Amino acid sequence: MDITWHSEFARSWLDRVRHRRVPHAVLLAGPPGIGKRAAAAWIAGGRLGIGTQSALPQFPFERPEHADLQWLEPPEDKQGILIEQVRGLVATLQLTSYEGRGKVAVIEPANRMTNSAANSLLKTLEEPPGDALLVLVADRIGRLPATIFSRCQRIDFAPPGESQGLAWLDRLQPGARWAEALRVAGNAPLAAIDALDNLDTLAAMSRELTAVGAGKVSPIEVAERWSKLEAGFVLDWLARQLRQGALALAGGRDRAPGLAIDDSVLKRMDRRNLFCYLDRINRLRGQPKGSYNVQLTLESLLIDWAEGLADAGWNTDLGGMRLMPAQR
Repeated sequence: MDITWHSEFARSWLDRVRHRRVPHAVLLAGPPGIGKRAAAAWIAGGRLGIGTQSALPQFPFERPEHADLQWLEPPEDKQGILIEQVRGLVATLQLTSYEGRGKVAVIEPANRMTNSAANSLLKTLEEPPGDALLVLVADRIGRLPATIFSRCQRIDFAPPGESQGLAWLDRLQPGARWAEALRVAGNAPLAAIDALDNLDTLAAMSRELTAVGAGKVSPIEVAERWSKLEAGFVLDWLARQLRQGALALAGGRDRAPGLAIDDSVLKRMDRRNLFCYLDRINRLRGQPKGSYNVQLTLESLLIDWAEGLADAGWNTDLGGMRLMPAQR
């Protein structure tokens, strides 16, 4: 199924190919759930002549397989892309292309490279060997070192308009609760697909987060319920809510799609500490599974939320997080 909101990107990329103006390193940047990985696969397929070439990136996303394609992502038991992986990639790129069309490397998510991995990639980004093309995919460009950022040509992806997203989703599954799912996902259609099955859970979490902030329910009780969910699911949702809320407060913007925090609660929060609080959550998202006690850590986060984030910017440890060690 064509990802229709990528039409301008595809047109621009094919124009670069025709005029031989393809950069040696590109950074595909934008929020999760809008098809950046599908775009990376489409670029790689076109460059290497893999399979039947479609006019647009496709859903569902399938990672292409080819002798001249290297696809780097974090190992299953790790949270980041390691220096050993990057060194192996760099060595492979030095080899002669198997089919003479050059080599392609996709690194995703590039924002999860360790510092040493990112540093080992710099020389290759600046002077890639032969006819190599490097495609970096990033959901959070703020986590990319400036040295990486400056060596890539950036291509920004944004969610489509609501009507376009709803029309695409309705073709995928007519009659589903797509309007709700799309709001929860911040207008990102592919994220809405994942959100669809969790609408009732997310609605309950939204009510509970507002109730905790208004002092109407115990943060300990809510943390106990949330700890029964998958930790990544909870933290990803919290990060999205806090990011939208922080931007709305900082810029005086209208409510963003999917922002569930009640205005009266949001305005109670200490604006100076809201971004510190969001940073704590983001750093928790990067911690290995099992490295902290989920329930106790959620209790810490929700207690700070109940207290209006008055101490959330300084009353922390481990570099800005209250990480409660996992029980062994």
